[in-house]
Amino acid sequence: MTEAWEASVEAKIQDAVQRGEFDDLPGMGKPIPGRGAPYDEAWWIKSFLEREALPSDLLLPTSLQLRRRIEQVPDEVRDLPTEQSVRDFVGQLNAQIVAWLRFPDDGPRVAVRPVNTEDVIRRWRADRARPKVTTTVTQTAGVLPPARRPRRPWWRRWRRRG
Repeated sequence: MTEAWEASVEAKIQDAVQRGEFDDLPGMGKPIPGRGAPYDEAWWIKSFLEREALPSDLLLPTSLQLRRRIEQVPDEVRDLPTEQSVRDFVGQLNAQIVAWLRFPDDGPRVAVRPVNTEDVIRRWRADRARPKVTTTVTQTAGVLPPARRPRRPWWRRWRRRG
């Protein structure tokens, strides 16, 4: 029974080859990707992430994803226009953190705490109050400003007095 089935499949393949159905396939004449490389069990996950242009953070457990988002909060809120939008962003992140703390998954036990909204607001205000540094080159003199003398350490200044 198996031999008859294999013969029928082989006959259909040969008919398709004779009709030219395999002539213009997209990968024809190109080497097979990954051939000769050591076997990787997660090859399909890596190829999916690369093909879909997804970040590899999606593979991390929830606790590590939250930890990474907490580290990125200053960069993410820097361009938000209002204080209320910063508060909303931090509130949504804190809601996700609290939900995870109530029902943690099986990932590694990483210390994750809600973000202090007031600290984020204080830092956001300081970043907005800091003047934007723009480098401009003066064409007038072409001379660099005089270099400042490096400050001496406190213990050397103290020894001089005594």
